[in-house]
Amino acid sequence: MEKCDDNSKCVAVNYGYEGIEKVIDMISGKWKLRILYLLSLSINCRYGKLKEKLGNISHKVLSQQLKELEKDGLIIRTEYPEIPPKVEYMLSDMGLGLIPAYEEFGKWMLDYTQELGL
Repeated sequence: MEKCDDNSKCVAVNYGYEGIEKVIDMISGKWKLRILYLLSLSINCRYGKLKEKLGNISHKVLSQQLKELEKDGLIIRTEYPEIPPKVEYMLSDMGLGLIPAYEEFGKWMLDYTQELGL
């Protein structure tokens, strides 16, 4: 792949810095991409299952990350009127739109397996 020396050939220039910053803000942090990845593996997922799969994440941080992802329109939260409360999360249409990005991450990982120590 060539460097992007000529802006007419640079795909990234089409999106603008502000747009890229917005997307980075939506998915940045230690947990958001992990949460989105786990939700991409199933139709919906309960809070407890997410917490279990993520391992070392506090209740406070997981709740905060889920609220931010919901606010940004990347996930959908469904609460069922049951006791104990049942809450499920799933990717929204916009969240599903990120799946090709994960596929590109996967291709990149395969290209650089040795360098990544995988």
